[in-house]
Amino acid sequence: MSPLPDGYRLVDVPESRKDEFLEVDRLAFAFDSNAETDALVPITFTWDRAQAVEDPEGRLAAVHASYAHTMPVPGGTIACSGLTWVGARPDERRRGLLTAMIDSHFAQSLDRGEPISALFAAEHAIYGRYGYGSAADDVRVKIARGAALRDTPGSADLTIRLATVDVAQHSELVDTLHRAAGAGRPGWTTRDSEAWRIRMLVDPPAWREGGEPLRIATVHDPAGAVRGYALFRRKENWSETGPAGTVKVREAAAVDAAATHRLWSFLLDLDLMATIESPMLPVDDALLHLLVDARAVTPRVSDNVWVRLLDLPVALAGRRYAAPVDVVLDVTDARLPANAGRWRLTTGDRLDDGTYPAEVSRTEDEADLRLDVRELGAAYLGGRSLVAQGRAGLVTEQTPGALHAAAVAFGWPVAPVCTYVW
Repeated sequence: MSPLPDGYRLVDVPESRKDEFLEVDRLAFAFDSNAETDALVPITFTWDRAQAVEDPEGRLAAVHASYAHTMPVPGGTIACSGLTWVGARPDERRRGLLTAMIDSHFAQSLDRGEPISALFAAEHAIYGRYGYGSAADDVRVKIARGAALRDTPGSADLTIRLATVDVAQHSELVDTLHRAAGAGRPGWTTRDSEAWRIRMLVDPPAWREGGEPLRIATVHDPAGAVRGYALFRRKENWSETGPAGTVKVREAAAVDAAATHRLWSFLLDLDLMATIESPMLPVDDALLHLLVDARAVTPRVSDNVWVRLLDLPVALAGRRYAAPVDVVLDVTDARLPANAGRWRLTTGDRLDDGTYPAEVSRTEDEADLRLDVRELGAAYLGGRSLVAQGRAGLVTEQTPGALHAAAVAFGWPVAPVCTYVW
C-alpha cells in the first residue's frame, strides 16, 4: 500500500458523510449543483464501496468509490469493480493520495473476488501508470438533418411513437431493450441496480441547457412489440436562413437492423432541426454503415472504457478466444506483483459458438511475448490489436509468429464499447 503523508489515513465513508463526499467531488471537478437536481439524481454507487482519504483534522481530502459490475467480455461475463467518483480537493493534489486510493481499490476488489477493474478516464494521461489499458473507443457523430440512409428490409413496416420520458413508465422498457441491443458486445455493461436505471432517465431542468424535456421515441412492429428506442431532446435555434435547431440524443438502442433504420430515419427528419448529435456509439455501429454519405458526418472518436487486470489468470481464463493459441506471456506489473512473471495461455477445444476457452498457468518456459499488464488490459476486450501495440514498441515478440497468433486469438468480431460513463 502506498504511504500517505503524516496524519492522513484511508477511511470508509458512510452515507452519513454524503455531503462531505459530494463536496470533494464538486471541488475536484469544478461544478455546482442545486437541491432540486440532487433530489432527482440518485447516487449510483452503494456506500459500502465508498472510501476517502481523511486529513489530520478529519476533513475529507480525496474520495473514490466503485461499482459491482458484471462486465461482458468476449464470449462471456466477468465480475468487474468499476472505479468511479475519483477526485481530490485542489489544495490536496500532488501528495500521493490518488496512488494510495488506487492501491486500496485494487486490494478491496481482489478481496471481493473481482478479477478486473474498469473505468472511464476524465484525463487520458492518469490511469495508464496504474496498469489500466485503454480497451475500447467510441464515436460521436454530428449529422445534418435529412441525411439519407440505405434501405433496410422491414423498416417500412415499423412505426414510431413519441412520449415525454417518465421514469416509472419507461425504466423497465429501456432496461430490457438496452440489454437486448448490447447482447454479445464486450463492454456493454447493463444497469443492474434501480439507481442506475433511474439515473439514465432523470431529467433535471438544470441539465436541459435551454432545451425541451427529455423525450423518448420507441419503434414498434406490426404486433406492437417495442424493438428500439431513443432518448433525446431538441433545442430550438434560428439563423438568418431559417430554423437551425439541434437534436441531442442521450441514448439510442435497437435490437435489429430494421429497427435501427426506422429509429434514425425518424431522428434525422425532425422539423425545425438542422443538426443531430449522436450519443456514444460503437465504432462499428450500424448507423455508420447505413449512411449513404458517410463523409457528410462530423465524427469524434474518443477513448471509451479502460480495463485493469487485477487477477491475471482468472481474468484471461474468464474470456473466450477467437482462434486457437498456445503462448507464453512474460508480464510486468509494478503495482500487483502477483501478476508479474511468465504465464502460459493455452486454448482448448473449439466450442459450438466457434470460440475457444483457455487455461492460464504459471510456467518456467521461455517467453513468446513480453508486455506490461497495461497492454493486456488494452487487448482484453478484443478492441486493441496486439500487433498494433507491437509496432508501437509496447509488446515485444520473442518467438517469430507468436505476436500475430496472439493478436488473432485476442481479437473479436464485435467492437467493444460501454454506453454510459460511471
